[in-house]
Amino acid sequence: MSFAVMAIVLLAALLHATWNFLVKSTDDKYLSMSAVVIGHAPFAVLGILFSPLPSPESLPYILVGSLLHVGYQLFLLASYRLGDLSQVYPLARGIAPLIVTVVSVAYLGVRLSSFECAGIIIIAAGISSLSLVRRTDHRRSYHAVFFSLMTGGFIAAYSLIDGIGARQAGTALGFYGCLSLINALVFAVIMRFLRPGTIKEVFGRNGRLALLGGGASFFAYALVIWAFTRAPIALVTALRETSIIFAMLLGIFVLKERFGPVKVIATCCILLGMVLLRLKL
Repeated sequence: MSFAVMAIVLLAALLHATWNFLVKSTDDKYLSMSAVVIGHAPFAVLGILFSPLPSPESLPYILVGSLLHVGYQLFLLASYRLGDLSQVYPLARGIAPLIVTVVSVAYLGVRLSSFECAGIIIIAAGISSLSLVRRTDHRRSYHAVFFSLMTGGFIAAYSLIDGIGARQAGTALGFYGCLSLINALVFAVIMRFLRPGTIKEVFGRNGRLALLGGGASFFAYALVIWAFTRAPIALVTALRETSIIFAMLLGIFVLKERFGPVKVIATCCILLGMVLLRLKL
């Protein structure tokens, strides 16, 4: 992976951590998630208007990808409802790079160096280890673990579909603009029946969250989609998940969370994995 692509993906990771921090800071996760997803829509429209239209061959990937994103969002909400964020988020984000790597190597003919494979495994282990951080109530939910792993499966699936689809489309921004707009519309319809009144609240008193969170989320993944067209999907997926370091820093310096030994070890593992992604063997 080139330094330029790595820098772009790290910027995307920072933006990803930012919108997740905004969601974390609110009590109603359904409302905040709805605001972020629906907040994609104006940026998606601009992306479609100011980029070439994706090729017809990429249409199935756009449709499947948009549904996978909706599945990810709904399972993530279910995970948040059943378990602590500190347990749910690392498990979901940590398993995804491993799934993408196995599928890429076994079925897509992708060849990764020994250092790159080691880097992916170490990053995934570092991220997943953060689920060992316990809250003071020591609350654990095996249902939350199940939903977290399912969420990670959705992350891996949409990463693979989006990466392949963006290459087929010939335009990363046009591809993601179409996918994101469909995602926002489908999610809004589902929330209209799942939580009546939520969409009205988004437009009524959560416009700022929709604009800031939706914008950060849209541009974060738009950058990742672009990176998928420039580097192996497995490497980009692993590097994107380093957003958890930025999320930890926001938690420590803004929310005054404790930076315990598990977080120190996890951070060192993630940083080591990032270094290995730049090496070849």
